[in-house]
Amino acid sequence: MAPHRVAALVLPGVLPIDLGIPTQIFNARANTPYDLTVCGAAPGSVTTSTGFTVGVTAGLSALARADTIIVPGYWDFQRPPAPEVTAALRHAFSRGAHIASICTGAFALAAAGLLNGRTVTTHWASADELERLYPEVRVDRDVLYIDDDPLLTSAGVTAGIDLCLYMVRKDLGAAVANEIARELVAAPHRDGGQAQYIDRALPEPSAHTLADTREWSLRHLDEPLTLDVLAHHARVSTRTLVRMWRQETGVTPHQWLLTARVNHARELLEITGLGVEQIAAQSGLGSGTNFRARFRDALGTTPTAYRRTFQRTVSA
Repeated sequence: MAPHRVAALVLPGVLPIDLGIPTQIFNARANTPYDLTVCGAAPGSVTTSTGFTVGVTAGLSALARADTIIVPGYWDFQRPPAPEVTAALRHAFSRGAHIASICTGAFALAAAGLLNGRTVTTHWASADELERLYPEVRVDRDVLYIDDDPLLTSAGVTAGIDLCLYMVRKDLGAAVANEIARELVAAPHRDGGQAQYIDRALPEPSAHTLADTREWSLRHLDEPLTLDVLAHHARVSTRTLVRMWRQETGVTPHQWLLTARVNHARELLEITGLGVEQIAAQSGLGSGTNFRARFRDALGTTPTAYRRTFQRTVSA
């Protein structure tokens, strides 16, 4: 595979967890082409939001070479980055690089003028401030990430994992993204949005959740998983099931299952030689005709075209 150069731009006051996410996900692996550089305004040490320093090995010249640039969140986001930083971001954008922000990293992109006229997202607690400082930017407070190619933005903290795994799925397919997610012990794909995390107490550790039912359903996608079936497994009423499912995932059981089935079909297209009808059956998407329609609605392409792009190995 040809190298895919990724640059993580470290700004003063960088949030350590936001920096850790892209450096972990885009680190070199045998099954990925990523060549990661951690850079800053200049090589040297950068102080994080919690007081310790991180070393960066490159300056802004790394942005001029990168295919993908990721800007993690940083503490003093109300203050625009240094002029040379915003100029380097604008130059990278003009030559066609993909640029993504995690959390308050969106403020750096907005300061560079890259988000004008676009709908973006950031941490829910910073959304009002982003709109106040940059009135030409529209903020969607309800989503985990937005892909407005070639610019991508994510909500706060762990939403950066969702964004980076999404970027891997776009580059290399679902199977590779799922392998990395398993390595991170993270969900390959989360439905719902950040609105579910605003002003809401976390459930007690002993509280009843539907996590076991969702895990069970992933092993039975080829079966007709009706509300009655799911409620019976969870030992709750169908009404309670729907209410709890929306609270825990942000979407209905039907929406969640459809996404899970399409994602399973994607992986089967990538790593098996199964025909469309077989994949439709194993994913619970019914007929081949329904599978093709659902797949196109979700991904904007056909199963055949997707397989041609992402198939890795064929197994029995």
